Amino acid sequence: MKLGLATAIASLGQDGDMDSLCAACAAAGIDASIVAWDDPTVSWARFDAVLLRSPWDYMDRLPAFLAWCDRVATLTRLWNPPEVVRWNTDKRYLGDLAARGVPVIESHYLAPGDDPATLPDLAEFVVKPCVGAGSRDAQRYLREDRDAAIAHARRLLDAGRHVLVQPYLHAVDSDGETALLFFEGRFSHAIRKAALLRRGQQPTRALFNQDYLRPREPSAAELAVAEKVLATLPFGPLTYARVDLLPSAEGPKLLELEVTEPSLFLPYAEGAATRFAATLRTRLTTLLASNP
Repeated sequence: MKLGLATAIASLGQDGDMDSLCAACAAAGIDASIVAWDDPTVSWARFDAVLLRSPWDYMDRLPAFLAWCDRVATLTRLWNPPEVVRWNTDKRYLGDLAARGVPVIESHYLAPGDDPATLPDLAEFVVKPCVGAGSRDAQRYLREDRDAAIAHARRLLDAGRHVLVQPYLHAVDSDGETALLFFEGRFSHAIRKAALLRRGQQPTRALFNQDYLRPREPSAAELAVAEKVLATLPFGPLTYARVDLLPSAEGPKLLELEVTEPSLFLPYAEGAATRFAATLRTRLTTLLASNP
């Protein structure tokens, strides 16, 4: 069983899941190799499957990354597959999920050519690009900072990027964000992430705050919302998924569904790496049996 763990040249050594995952794969009898998606010397056909893990530069060259996903999928099996990646790498997917009845944080979108001055009138809000990772190029504003927010949105729009505007949910400052991890559609573990966006700070390029990651037991309401999110997807059970929820007065709401290259926080939950490796072994065994 040969598995490629796809990162990026720029991300080598930055993926906190890799050591745990490689050890768990070895114990499960999987020959796993860390390879960069943008390394032209890699022969992708030598792997039985390729698992997207940390290609964290894709937002800067999305067309090339999507073309790579399509090409690799013709040579071997890509997890998660290209159609999932293409949909999930643009946060306008949140509109799709909201239309299917998922409780999503209120979302407003601006496209290149739109007037940034039409962004909604909110007491406190976040401006971010629709294609981006973590909190990169995202910033938190108050109503009185509207001119600065418009200028931020204009910079993104002028660069040809779509923009997402959402109200800032203050409960995250005290309760944090809950990330629920699923393998093959089954809940594995959850992590608490502290708020990263600070009022008045410039846009950050951080993915998350390493100092404030803690294991968390999700509430029944959080688990129910996360399961509803996954149940609405037309893709079938995915090898991995991370559902990021924020607390609100109406209950948990979806911030993001991460099914392209999420951190899985394997070192923070006992047995998580082993469970994920077992999922991968089952998938590989089924794949190889169907393609002797």
